[in-house]
Amino acid sequence: MNIIGPILFFLFSQFITPSVDVNPANTKQLASEQISLEKRYDNLYVNDVFKDNILLNVAYLSGKVTKKEDVNWKEIEKPINYKFTLLPNKTFAFHEDVLEKYKNSVVKTTNANFNYSDGFKSDGYLTGDGVCHLASLMYLAAKNAGLDAYAPTNHDFAVIPEIPKEYGVSIYKMPGSSSANALQNLYITNNKKNPIIFEFAYKNSQLKFSIYEEIL
Repeated sequence: MNIIGPILFFLFSQFITPSVDVNPANTKQLASEQISLEKRYDNLYVNDVFKDNILLNVAYLSGKVTKKEDVNWKEIEKPINYKFTLLPNKTFAFHEDVLEKYKNSVVKTTNANFNYSDGFKSDGYLTGDGVCHLASLMYLAAKNAGLDAYAPTNHDFAVIPEIPKEYGVSIYKMPGSSSANALQNLYITNNKKNPIIFEFAYKNSQLKFSIYEEIL
């Protein structure tokens, strides 16, 4: 009998909770930021690629999609409300190639590689364009929430609409380039004494990312 799998699942489940209710009576909102997915790029075709890649990234994050064969754009474009909890001293990383200092604290990623094999779209220049916008939204909110947020590489080579330049995050993940990938990642560590709830909400073209602290 293989008991390793159940044990690992149990241990992992102690660090994150995939879906939780945000009860105003026992939570405190630390930050909330939003962007319009109709304003990602001034070319409609390119904007739609960015929009779809952002929504697909959230679908991978939530577990709604786990592989390319799961991709159903009508489902992915429906309103979203997804939450997960990050316990104290634990880290969220945007992808799995992480810096050495975070290897023992990362418990959650977006579970995506941002490539064609995952179902991400290309605007003719880069497959996965748009995911940097999602990372930047998260970084902005995390900084405003007072969390320990680190983005090694700024997205200063291109404007991210509705995000101040200093909060632009460059995301990159190429097979066989783990060191370079780790430097183009986003790391958010819960430096509070209580659990933190991350909430993603999408409706009427608006994507909102909110952060709450549980009051225990």
